[in-house]
Amino acid sequence: MYQHILIATDGSDLAGKAVSQGLALAKALNAKVTALNAIEPWTSTMLGEGVAFNFPIEEYETAAVNASESILAKVSEQAAASGVQCQTLHVSDFPADAIVQTAKDKGCDLIVMASHGRRGLARVLLGSQAIQVLTHTTVPVLVCR
Repeated sequence: MYQHILIATDGSDLAGKAVSQGLALAKALNAKVTALNAIEPWTSTMLGEGVAFNFPIEEYETAAVNASESILAKVSEQAAASGVQCQTLHVSDFPADAIVQTAKDKGCDLIVMASHGRRGLARVLLGSQAIQVLTHTTVPVLVCR
């Protein structure tokens, strides 16, 4: 059935449920896993005409990489404990774009991810990575809540 599962995680408790479900499915199917953590890149913004907003970009990127390494190390430990072959990948990109592109690049035949199930204004303001992935991928998606 599925041979290569992409598990997307942001390290949240809810994403942890998706990681557990994805690893359990991979074990049952004897599938390999790629665990992905995507951090949005910091982009320079302009305030008014020609006034640059200075932000310690290097500090942001270092903190993002450290957080990603920690998140993915936990997934690797879970996978090893379950006897599942797992590769990890940190990407600096918008999460939905990174998930869709990684699934394509790695030849994944299933994406497992979480959704917060936000509604109303929260969904408008925060968006939905799951909806964006579902909209832009041709790969089946298992959404955990």
